[in-house]
Amino acid sequence: MASVCINEALTDDELRSVLSKLEEERDKEMFGLVCKRWLRLQSTERKRLAARAGPHMLQKMASRFSRLLELDLSQSVSRSFYPGVTDSDLSVVADGFKSLRVLLLQNCKGISDRGLVSIGRGLPSLQSLDISYCRKLTDKGLSAVAEGCQDLRSLHMSGCRFVTDGVLKALSKNCANLEELVLQGCSNITDHGLADLVSGCRRIQHLDLNKCNNVGDDGISKVSQACSYSLKKLKLLDCYKVGDQSILSLAKFCKNLETLIIGGCRDISNDSVISLAIACRNSLKNLRMDWCLNISDSSLSHIFSECRNLEGLDVGCCEEITDAAFQGLGSMETKLPLKFLKISNCPKITVTGLGLLLGKCDSLEYIDVRSCLHVTKLACDEAGLQFPECCKVNFTGSLNEPDLL
Repeated sequence: MASVCINEALTDDELRSVLSKLEEERDKEMFGLVCKRWLRLQSTERKRLAARAGPHMLQKMASRFSRLLELDLSQSVSRSFYPGVTDSDLSVVADGFKSLRVLLLQNCKGISDRGLVSIGRGLPSLQSLDISYCRKLTDKGLSAVAEGCQDLRSLHMSGCRFVTDGVLKALSKNCANLEELVLQGCSNITDHGLADLVSGCRRIQHLDLNKCNNVGDDGISKVSQACSYSLKKLKLLDCYKVGDQSILSLAKFCKNLETLIIGGCRDISNDSVISLAIACRNSLKNLRMDWCLNISDSSLSHIFSECRNLEGLDVGCCEEITDAAFQGLGSMETKLPLKFLKISNCPKITVTGLGLLLGKCDSLEYIDVRSCLHVTKLACDEAGLQFPECCKVNFTGSLNEPDLL
């Protein structure tokens, strides 16, 4: 029988089909070692790449990985002294990776508006961009991205301190499909900017405004009304201008809210939180309201009785909460799915209240009871409290906290 060369018998599409059947990354890499043809096919089919490279190497990578969808050029925080990617590099990326959908540039301190203008001009198909802690960037570069990348779905701008409301206006005008926007620490963002944003971007699911201390009730109310059906995650950590009006607006309009962070919003009171618990009883999964000093037992008891899908709760430093908040748990017929609980610095809670909680929460994986004067390891042992087998109990701060909230 005459020998048959596989490269003569199979077309490129058939070889790509073989490659697609390989599940392990190691096997995919070995596929490319067979011959130059197989290496070329393996390279063109690669979808993701993380790299540290200058313009010359980026050009080679662009010619080899022509169908790349995701490129990670982020700079490690531990190497923050090194600028990482430059504007020239971004020009090469914009010219060479035309299929790109996701671009990650975290901590690339060397890039400026000039580099983002290149991205806006060269990558019209871009859907996700992370330029967190690229501290030179201003409205000019980000507005160019909004104008050029109109299918943008996700934009992370944490720590971009020069960003103002002008960016939100550009996003509203050009990026109607925006679903995720992270503005953590962008202190120049105001209520006016949020109003502009949601006039055009009404599909936002995740909005992070942590430490945006110029955001208040007017802006959050506009967001809750415009994005009432889509909004699932809202983060407002240390937004001290946010009060009851914001929470009542969320309760009225946002019935699909799953995660709410209002830690440090000290003007929020029981009435608005109770309204939220009732309105979002079927959707709310994670709630953080540490340092909300006006929160007391009535809020917490309603959260437990209404929010039957709650998985994460942080009421640390809410000093008015007592064991009475847990009294209603005894009459519940079903268990709570709570996995994560922080009650640190709540001096009025004792092992009695904690025992009531444990009786209804056998899914707990982490509980923080630091600085609870009456909840120590010795007191728990003496009371015979039984924590779930997989539950980590943080009595002294020696345990790493899960990044749930």
